[in-house]
Amino acid sequence: MGNLDLISVNIPHIIITIINLLILFLLIKKYLFKPVQRILDARKAEVDKIYADAAEAKQAADKDKKLYSEKMENADAQADALLRSAAQKAQAHSELVLAEASDKASAMIKKAEADIAQERKKAVNDIKDEISDLSVSIAGKVIGREISADDHRALIDGFIEELDA
Repeated sequence: MGNLDLISVNIPHIIITIINLLILFLLIKKYLFKPVQRILDARKAEVDKIYADAAEAKQAADKDKKLYSEKMENADAQADALLRSAAQKAQAHSELVLAEASDKASAMIKKAEADIAQERKKAVNDIKDEISDLSVSIAGKVIGREISADDHRALIDGFIEELDA
């Protein structure tokens, strides 16, 4: 029976070992597995949040990039429109300035022509007066009598008409 003692099964020892394994399993599950699982879940949630934030940031960046591109296109269009508008305003202003300058020049020419005509009339009248005074004095000396002013005017007008002809 010596051989059987070596192979014998000790049932109370097996039961105690199973109970020890159950107690050890429960202790490990409660004090080790659950906290480690909570830490892993927290880290997973943190990583998921970081990925979600990164995805949101990427979407916001893409949106901002698209908005920036649109604004740049609009800015180019607005700049072109402003340049065209400024060129048109400058052209209109230039035409207005030229028209005003032309009007002023025309007015100055007309005024100068009117002044010239007035001076010419004045000069003609002065010459007429001088000629009439001179002719009256010459005629008075030649005739020996004095001519009336109406006669004198008639002589001067006749003389000037002969000069014009």
